[in-house]
Amino acid sequence: MSPEELEGAYQAGLELIRSGEYFAAHEELEEVWRAAAADERDFFQGLVHVAVAWYQAGRGRRIGTERQLEKAIRRLAPFGPEHRGVDVSRLTAQLAELRARGSLDLPPPDIT
Repeated sequence: MSPEELEGAYQAGLELIRSGEYFAAHEELEEVWRAAAADERDFFQGLVHVAVAWYQAGRGRRIGTERQLEKAIRRLAPFGPEHRGVDVSRLTAQLAELRARGSLDLPPPDIT
């Protein structure tokens, strides 16, 4: 995947998350994660975990949701406060709050 293709797929994945299409976002971002340079793989994998957490919540899977939120926090936190246009600090704070709350009623992920 060329740098331009990677960037395009990354932006498409973010837009899919923002539009609530979590399964499709997971698919798009997984391709980016696999093609990314080693120093960015955790960032992209963290976004995959975000998409999967919301997908699992939509399916009523509490344990899966909580595990995905935890994995997302662990992968994304080192990239804070901001990386590739994402306010990582704000996103990881939201993920931690939602994980602690333990509800499957998740507001949209704060990916800005």
